[in-house]
Amino acid sequence: MEAVRPSLWNAPRAESPVLATVALPGSKSITNRALILAALGDGPSTLTGALRSRDTDLMIDALRALGTTVDAAADGTTLRVTPGSLRGGVVDCGLAGTVMRFLPPVSALADGAVRFDGDEQARTRPLGTILNALRRLGADIDGDALPFTVRGAGSLRGGSVTIDASGSSQFVSGLLLSAASFDEGVTVHHEGEPVPSMPHIDMTVEMLRQAGIEVSTPATGGGADTWHVRPGVIRAVDWVIEPDLSNATAFLAAAAVTGGEVTVPLWPARTTQPGDAIREILLTMGAEVRLEGSNLTVRGPRKLTGLDIDLHDVGELTPTVAALASLADGPSHLRGIAHLRGHETDRLAALAHEINALGGNAAETADGLTILPAELHGGTWRSYADHRMATAGAIIGLTVDGIEIEDIGTTAKTLPGFETLWATMLFETPKTERKASS
Repeated sequence: MEAVRPSLWNAPRAESPVLATVALPGSKSITNRALILAALGDGPSTLTGALRSRDTDLMIDALRALGTTVDAAADGTTLRVTPGSLRGGVVDCGLAGTVMRFLPPVSALADGAVRFDGDEQARTRPLGTILNALRRLGADIDGDALPFTVRGAGSLRGGSVTIDASGSSQFVSGLLLSAASFDEGVTVHHEGEPVPSMPHIDMTVEMLRQAGIEVSTPATGGGADTWHVRPGVIRAVDWVIEPDLSNATAFLAAAAVTGGEVTVPLWPARTTQPGDAIREILLTMGAEVRLEGSNLTVRGPRKLTGLDIDLHDVGELTPTVAALASLADGPSHLRGIAHLRGHETDRLAALAHEINALGGNAAETADGLTILPAELHGGTWRSYADHRMATAGAIIGLTVDGIEIEDIGTTAKTLPGFETLWATMLFETPKTERKASS
């Protein structure tokens, strides 16, 4: 049988500086955390502005399978979540790290066996850290990677556990989110290299506190690299979901690489989302960045400068930053991101390979990438079923002719309709502006 060839998307070239306002849907990270807390809450909760994407729909379907009622309003982004008695079922994780790492602790509280599986690529993602931690807290689990089964007993003892979370902050967040429902709560102590993406743990802690849960952290008396959640009632909360700032970074990058101007409305003045770091990154690379009220606007420079930056806490921004660096006029060194080798794909190897395939000069280092200036040419950009790899290729395609991106549809993981949003951004520039710029 002839192999099915992956679809290719012709990345549009910007004929002039991009001038647009782009409204982004809600944050995936906040939406999936809010869904977990709502499912474990003491009454119905409402999520307003929830993201509807493959990852969040997988979380919704999984919670429904376990006995939670999730009703969507006509707009699709307002969700009413009513907790129910947790039961056994089947969970499809797809490629969603939040599903495969946040739901096993919930499943340990279910009355019955919960079987987890996902996409073929997901079967190589590391899960032993959280599954072994749950075993030490009293859970009965068969398997150490997808597929695996959690044999829920209706409750979980909880207690103290030591883990190495240097591979992903999701191991810590996954344990903390359900911990108030454990008999003894949980104390999570990390031993190993520094935990990456700490803003995501800060997000988890802040949301737990909003739901009335007492949490001690390394900054509030939890001890070095120790988090403690006391057992208690998770209060029902009506969550208002912020726009997804990590998804916004590709659109802001469009202004930076074309010398244009892009505004993203409803940017929060204070947030735990790692995507907020794009402001400082773009400033470092020569762009003008201003936050006026709730509108964040980026104006691109005549030339992008390279940068030397530690992205350990904001690793999810690496594909966007690598795309920017490949178009900069100076060398860039991206550091602190060895953990990206365990994401949807080995993002470091993938980025280096795809940039070099277009004539670039990128090399892996022990904990990151070095990217030197080079003249890029057209070609195929592989996505590796990784949404952020796909959007990185789209950024490069704005200034390089002939970029064809494999499987752009993978962006639906966190941003359905990416292609339409991208095209709308490009064609929002008034025709008079296009002529003046040509």
